[in-house]
Amino acid sequence: MTSIDLQPLQGTTTALRGVRRAAAKQMILAWQAPAFHLSLEVDMTNALAVKSISSESTVTDRLISATALTLQEHPGLNAHYSDGEVTTFNEINIGIAVATDAGLTVPVIQGTQDLNMPELAQRRRQAVERARTRKLDKSDLSGGTFTISNLGMLGISRFDAIVNVPQVAILAVAATKQRFVMRDGKPEWRPIAELTLTCDHRAVDGYMGAMFINRLKDLLEAPITG
Repeated sequence: MTSIDLQPLQGTTTALRGVRRAAAKQMILAWQAPAFHLSLEVDMTNALAVKSISSESTVTDRLISATALTLQEHPGLNAHYSDGEVTTFNEINIGIAVATDAGLTVPVIQGTQDLNMPELAQRRRQAVERARTRKLDKSDLSGGTFTISNLGMLGISRFDAIVNVPQVAILAVAATKQRFVMRDGKPEWRPIAELTLTCDHRAVDGYMGAMFINRLKDLLEAPITG
């Protein structure tokens, strides 16, 4: 049998720094959480009409708005888990995952429960701009109570997001795609998106998670009122 001398692979080693280093440490903590996932499909017809309410708004703004209302009704998911204790919050501060040259960051939109659609759109645009120009400060990144990760613009059909600990849940939003479905007994094309809720099982059980994501589905499929 002929022995083969394997040569060391040639490559470039880059130390993780800044946002990427912090994210790596956060992921280690996140993987320690016993997580479960709940997915369902949502008809996005009415959510896509968000510009009829606010010309500067996007579907992401509608997602944030509907999520904030759902969290008001299901506060058990607007919470943190730490050392065997669950802390629920009255204020709803929703983080939105933003890809930047420096890595993934999650700027937080504070007090979303009190924002109308135009206000929410403005806050979201400002947060994303600060993230992409590396102008976020500590207040932009702290105090989050729930996170939304939206990869729909990249055409992803479905994915599971990792809980942003100490938060107890995160919502993954996939692409909206035209599907041939039955509606009121008739087949037709509809814009459908798949949502996946990831929960920390130490703080959230399956029933709580199912009630939350089904209520969110109902709100997203309802006509937008403001």
